[in-house]
Amino acid sequence: MACFTVPLAAAAVATATKLSLPESAKGSPFVAKLPWLEKMMFGGSLILALEHVYHGEVIFRPPFLTAMTEGPEAVSEMLHEMATRGVAMTLLVIAVWAGMVAVSRAKTWSFARFNGTMILAALGAALMFAVDMLADVI
Repeated sequence: MACFTVPLAAAAVATATKLSLPESAKGSPFVAKLPWLEKMMFGGSLILALEHVYHGEVIFRPPFLTAMTEGPEAVSEMLHEMATRGVAMTLLVIAVWAGMVAVSRAKTWSFARFNGTMILAALGAALMFAVDMLADVI
């Protein structure tokens, strides 16, 4: 219902962090690769939000989330989904991003000229969909 909002909020925090860091901190490999995380989070959230629009879980008028119009039980279910699926999606994307940064630091696989915005967005979306599908199975 609203699981995509958690990685979206994490992407906003990553952007704010990147913008507020002093110049001395920008030499860190993790700070230098924050754009990768932003692209994975924003792209994945956008694609997941479009999927939610397609399924009628998000509407284009306030309150935007259909669960908000269906009563307290639906809101409780939505908050539970955000706390479980949304947090799991966010943690998985962050873990994969950290792995990508670590691998690029080891220079065994160089991302030196890697700027594939669509590839990063698709990777973020694939990770988020995987968590969403696994949650349905479990």
